[in-house]
Amino acid sequence: MAIAHKSAISVGMLYIPVGLYKTTKDISVSFNQLCKDTHERVKYKKICPSCNKEVSSEDIIKGYEYETGKYVTFTEDELEKIKTKKDKTIHIEHFAKMTDVDQIYYEKNYYIVPEPGAEKACELLRQAMLSQKKVGIAKTVIGTTEKLMVLYPTKDGIIAKTLFYQAEIQALPVAVVKADVTKPEVDMAKTMIDTMTETFDPSIYHDNYQGRVRQAVESKIAGKEMVSADTGVQNNIIDLMEAMTKTVEMAKGNKGLA
Repeated sequence: MAIAHKSAISVGMLYIPVGLYKTTKDISVSFNQLCKDTHERVKYKKICPSCNKEVSSEDIIKGYEYETGKYVTFTEDELEKIKTKKDKTIHIEHFAKMTDVDQIYYEKNYYIVPEPGAEKACELLRQAMLSQKKVGIAKTVIGTTEKLMVLYPTKDGIIAKTLFYQAEIQALPVAVVKADVTKPEVDMAKTMIDTMTETFDPSIYHDNYQGRVRQAVESKIAGKEMVSADTGVQNNIIDLMEAMTKTVEMAKGNKGLA
């Protein structure tokens, strides 16, 4: 697994060299874009309109448009010079309770892997945070973006969870009116939840749709016609109590078959 970002956790005088590794991988079926008539793959080229030639990655620099058609340019070395020593580390600003960070702020996850020689310091930090149910609120610069992140301890290690800034979170687009519910309805909802409560095991869940896509690809290759996977009609039950009651009965029936 390739390293996504090399840095170091810094908190006070403590300095822990680490690497960040992506926690996920893309397992979806990948499609190419083709011309409808020729089935030739569509290609995208970076063309300079002035010299009318294709530009390679080595010939491209970053530019900021401060007026229409006027730019100031930056090389990667110049952007690197802007970073402070703190920017080059995952600097813990403070610690907070695990429950303090709302789920809406979480963006991406990375494994934090200590560099050789930094294992003990990283393990001390993990155990201390986990025992107190605390997380580290930190900042670092990845590329040209300053990231706010949470260092989240788990039983196996530390996960760096990047966060959205408050300014990036959009307000609810419409006002949600809380409807009145009765106690019997709430009690039945609780019963439904209790009946369907099981220990979460991520290993039993798979992307079934991607599996059907792969089957469809194989059928197309074999020259077979595609058939609809589901021709059933949704059975909508309008009455809430009836819907919850039937759900409880179905859940109990499924557990009886297990």
